Amino acid sequence: MLSFDYQRASSPAEAAATVAANPQARFIGGGTNLIDLMKLSIERPSQLVDISRLPLTGIEQTAEGGLRIGALVRNSNLAADQRVRDGYPLLTQALLAGASGQIRNKATTAGNLLQRTRCPYFYDTNMPCNKRQPGAGCSALQGHNRVSAVLGASDACIAVHPSDMAVAMTALGASIETLRSDGTPRRIPIERLYRLPGDTPHIETDLAQGELIVAVTLPPAPDGQQLYRKVRDRASYAFALVSVAVIVEAGGGEVRNARIALGGVAHKPWRPSEAEQRLVGQPATDASYVAAADAALAQARGRGDNDFKIPLAKRVVRQTLAAATRTERVPS
Repeated sequence: MLSFDYQRASSPAEAAATVAANPQARFIGGGTNLIDLMKLSIERPSQLVDISRLPLTGIEQTAEGGLRIGALVRNSNLAADQRVRDGYPLLTQALLAGASGQIRNKATTAGNLLQRTRCPYFYDTNMPCNKRQPGAGCSALQGHNRVSAVLGASDACIAVHPSDMAVAMTALGASIETLRSDGTPRRIPIERLYRLPGDTPHIETDLAQGELIVAVTLPPAPDGQQLYRKVRDRASYAFALVSVAVIVEAGGGEVRNARIALGGVAHKPWRPSEAEQRLVGQPATDASYVAAADAALAQARGRGDNDFKIPLAKRVVRQTLAAATRTERVPS
């Protein structure tokens, strides 16, 4: 590991200004992803700005009836919060499906959202990777790409975003609150936080250098059933091959409203709006769910080893929609 300077921030404004002034500076909170990347020389910051003691650890009710979640709320605390379990069980389910208990005790809300891809070529510094070194090429295109993206990818990068929580937050319509280096706040809908790879896969989010996430805001709890399903190679401590978050309101034998988000299939949590629109007003039947699943994956493209993800994702979408429209309440 290379040497670096360490500074403990005394305020969010100080942290943002410090990191903005040094392109090689990084925020550190829980450090569950950053420290690993530093050990492998993938991240080489010259300065770490410790934000872990800033007062960003609260979960508060908003005036609109939603929740405001501090950027440094630990994943385990967020999953266990009774307001989350009651109103947003989808979020609890996603958090408990990710990582291990030890990591959830350390990982933060903002850090979870900003964790970097687990593509094996990104982690192997002996192999070309456009995300790690722009212009080097993408080894996964012709290499081992079983875990790679089937939606929204480009010839520059076919990596996927690893966060379970981000998929649930996308389905729930979360907004990201940030503080820019000049002290001004900004609110970003989570769907606009992440960027598709295009020709610049190393630019992963819409955040500027030094822009600090201070909170995540959830709208009022949605009507309907919420469910998160994750398919992975192991029963625990493994990233998703495919994950699906759904919120479905049904009544009178038809679907009244639906929100869907997919994980493990794209460079960002994927929101198939056409599939959602196709469901509304349709009978709550398997035929409707099959049509929605086909619409969700209509633009999918496999790269060889990951071809199986397309039919797998369709099955998981269909099965999750069916489970969410059953009469029994999904346990949180």
